[in-house]
Amino acid sequence: MNGGATAWRIDLALEAIVARYGLAAVFLGAGIEGEAVVITAGILAHQGLLSPWGVAVAASLGACLVDQLWFWMARRFRHARWVEKAQRKPAFKRALAHLENHLILFTLGFRFIYGMRTVAPIAISASHIRTRSFVVLNLVSAMVWGPIMTALGYGFGEVLAPWLHGPRSILVMIGMAAAFAAVAAFGLWVARRAQAE
Repeated sequence: MNGGATAWRIDLALEAIVARYGLAAVFLGAGIEGEAVVITAGILAHQGLLSPWGVAVAASLGACLVDQLWFWMARRFRHARWVEKAQRKPAFKRALAHLENHLILFTLGFRFIYGMRTVAPIAISASHIRTRSFVVLNLVSAMVWGPIMTALGYGFGEVLAPWLHGPRSILVMIGMAAAFAAVAAFGLWVARRAQAE
């Protein structure tokens, strides 16, 4: 069997995996990693491997659910060690400063502010906002964030389209996903080092 046929079979197998588990991975990844996962899924949607609307909805719901869990757990276990540890971070203090003046705007926009994704729901839980209000604002924010991140990925897919055709295109996309994740992890590491200083 020649190399081209092997690459083609690998490509087909990877496409089947993406088609079967892609939206579930977006749902989980949007809550854990966020932007890198959804942008990569947007690129896959441009390639026709995932539905753009499916990616946007899965990303929105995954992000909404995880942020809702952070909020609820921080409010329910406000004296737990992990909550107190989060409250000592400089990002928590910055979040509180925004909250004091712009509670609703901050609740709607925190997931668009780099470095605030995890700490913001914990900070918001310490405010006077009602749980019901946070549920609504969190859902609205996530339903805007998901399509925007998906559209960014779709746009990247348009730019990268010449390099994403033929055998091994899925391998190229997996490599790009790993690169996005590495850049996001590096950015998070730099942000945490800056906060620790």
